[in-house]
Amino acid sequence: MNQNKLETISNLFEGKEIRSIWNSEKEDYYFSVVDVIGALTESSRPRKYWNALKTKLNNEGSQLSSKLGQLKLKSQKDGKSYLTDVLDTKGILRLIESIPSPKAEPLKIWLANLGSERIDEVFDPEIAIKRAINYYRKRGYSDKWIETRLKGILDRNKLTDIWKEGGISEDYEYGILTNEIYKEWSGMKANEYKSYKGIRKESLRDNMSDIEVALTDLGKIATRELAKEHKPYGLEQNKKIAKMGGHAAKVAKEDIEKNLGKSVISNQNNLPYQYLDENYKLETKK
Repeated sequence: MNQNKLETISNLFEGKEIRSIWNSEKEDYYFSVVDVIGALTESSRPRKYWNALKTKLNNEGSQLSSKLGQLKLKSQKDGKSYLTDVLDTKGILRLIESIPSPKAEPLKIWLANLGSERIDEVFDPEIAIKRAINYYRKRGYSDKWIETRLKGILDRNKLTDIWKEGGISEDYEYGILTNEIYKEWSGMKANEYKSYKGIRKESLRDNMSDIEVALTDLGKIATRELAKEHKPYGLEQNKKIAKMGGHAAKVAKEDIEKNLGKSVISNQNNLPYQYLDENYKLETKK
């Protein structure tokens, strides 16, 4: 796990530092509870405030305490690392809803609006599609790229449907099979590929070159067609088929690289910011 001064979270708290740690396996951040309490309440003793709030939540039967963890974070006072109460992103948002403070109100309103938007999308899914299209346009992606991206999502769903028919039902199983495809053609699991490209929660596919996307698609399409033909059942049989699908992409990759004279796997990404090794913080790209 990497300690990270995450500016996007700090912006929500008027620039106050919220210490956080990135967990690459779970692909989520863990935030200092005391820092969030201090930013929202401006209490001179945020640790004491948190202890009182924690007792209150426990008495009310809140499940938030069960989500608490403790990780070593560097103290803002003496620079030493101490075990500190932390919550993941979902837990921190639930905590904010429990804090009776005027400074928490804008965040509570934001969460309420976000929830309302998602409910609207349940009744009219086209709203979600439009939101995604607008997001990609604002990031500078062309309509042709967006069209290909949406088609890739549909193709991915076709593959997961085939896996479901083959006895795959758990999220971790889908992750294992996806990694089999990636490992076979790229030599890296999905999270390792993300790390190589310098991204974290961001979409791997959104940060690939055209060739990388094409090879990813080839591996998944080949896996889907092989699974339809051989009808594997269970995780182990499906892993073999996923590896076969990834191998088809590997053969294509090696042929392209032979003619290009260089690797087609790039560490470049499309982020307007970058994660720095120094203090593991974000910086806008020049």
